[in-house]
Amino acid sequence: MPETLPRQHITGVVLAGGRGSRMGGVDKGLQPWQGEPLALHALRRLQPQVGHLLINANRNREDYAAMGVPVCADALPDHPGPLAGFLAGLTHCSTPWLVTVPCDSPRFPADLVERLAAAALQAGAEVAMAATTEDGRLQPQPVFCLLQAGLQGSLLAFLQAGGRKIDRWTGEQRHVLVPFDDASAFFNANTPEDLRATGR
Repeated sequence: MPETLPRQHITGVVLAGGRGSRMGGVDKGLQPWQGEPLALHALRRLQPQVGHLLINANRNREDYAAMGVPVCADALPDHPGPLAGFLAGLTHCSTPWLVTVPCDSPRFPADLVERLAAAALQAGAEVAMAATTEDGRLQPQPVFCLLQAGLQGSLLAFLQAGGRKIDRWTGEQRHVLVPFDDASAFFNANTPEDLRATGR
């Protein structure tokens, strides 16, 4: 295995700050999956891969706090998307690196962070993003992202200028795509039907 980063140098944030529009407006991270909230599954999956944990949430913060890790809300109004969650994580991150995962993909790879970190070091990248292969080409999975904490200023400026797309911002940084073979590991539950399909 290539050189990778020490776990203690990485903070993990579970992104649960969205509006849940396609889930009928409910708080997606609190929806039950196999008897427990989706966000709790994500936390448990991420915990052994990082040194520190956060949850980014804008609603029901007491419910998220009950999961036992600090909760950070978006600093920007109107829930402007996943990049606002990235910024919230960077703002509260006390380690050199931050890794983001969504609350609605409970089966992401158990070696996600290790592989992202190894690729970032090998490529000299500021950002490492998971990708899967679809129709013979790499398809980024942009919310599964490892980034240097020093990018906070760049991200804030991008958001304040009206930017919202993850790949547009990451494209401005030194970045690397990291291929993963199992696309199903990145399946996310956007709708109630998706949630049932994951084996609720």
